[in-house]
Amino acid sequence: MAEQRRVDPDPLELNQPEVGRPPGIFAQEGFKSSLIAVVSTVVVFGGGALLIVNSPNWPKVRDQYFSGEDFRASWPKVLDGFWVNLELFAYSTISIAIVALVVAVMRSFRGAAFFPLRALATIYTDIFRGIPLILLILLIGFGLPALDIGGVPRSATFWGIVALTLSYSAYTAEIYRSGIDAVPESQRSSARALGLTQWQSLRFAILPQAVRNVVPALMNTVVSLQKDVALISILGVREAVREAQIYTARTFNYTSYVVATLLFLAISIPLTRVVDWYTARDRRLRSQAPV
Repeated sequence: MAEQRRVDPDPLELNQPEVGRPPGIFAQEGFKSSLIAVVSTVVVFGGGALLIVNSPNWPKVRDQYFSGEDFRASWPKVLDGFWVNLELFAYSTISIAIVALVVAVMRSFRGAAFFPLRALATIYTDIFRGIPLILLILLIGFGLPALDIGGVPRSATFWGIVALTLSYSAYTAEIYRSGIDAVPESQRSSARALGLTQWQSLRFAILPQAVRNVVPALMNTVVSLQKDVALISILGVREAVREAQIYTARTFNYTSYVVATLLFLAISIPLTRVVDWYTARDRRLRSQAPV
């Protein structure tokens, strides 16, 4: 019999998984990176927690900020104030969306005849983007009611919403305008060629595409607005932060601030996750759209 020749296996073939058999969990792509990320996160946060609870003044801080008794005592009033926050947030969101769209449209008109509108919108945007929000709330919330103009509300809630609307509309108008500028010029030219006016071109051809392009940015603005509504408390509106301040002034305990913090997180975190989901969905749909 002829001597059989020995053939050594290819080293590269030894590392290849068998056909038809899924790789084990340890061999899956990204498993090691995920494991390292989880372990490092646990180590960092665990080490931070141990450092805090072992600090010399932790018992005093725990009693001042995390008292169960004060948590239960302050919860009802702070929760009632938080409903005021949500009401202010709802009214502000509606007014900001309307005013910002009007300002963006004014800046988007073409031609010399519309120069006054463009100049007015530009001045509005420059002024109210340049004033810090808390300063604007103070100036409007205390200044305008002091004029005592007949028929004008004196409510701090009303003027707080006005201040939020003026400030956020300036930023939101620029978001709208960026979406309008992102629409190809051929869309505007085609609409005008069909005999549409500038307003009709914006309404039927430009704005639907522009708004769709900037929805993720608008939703991020909504998340920021939900938190900044608390600044109206400086006008004396008894919303969540103000109620927490009142409780702290009466008891010298800061647990009420933790209650307010948890309530804001209960709204802002889900809103942030919705924004992330919508952004990913929009990106996925755009990547699948035919060219």
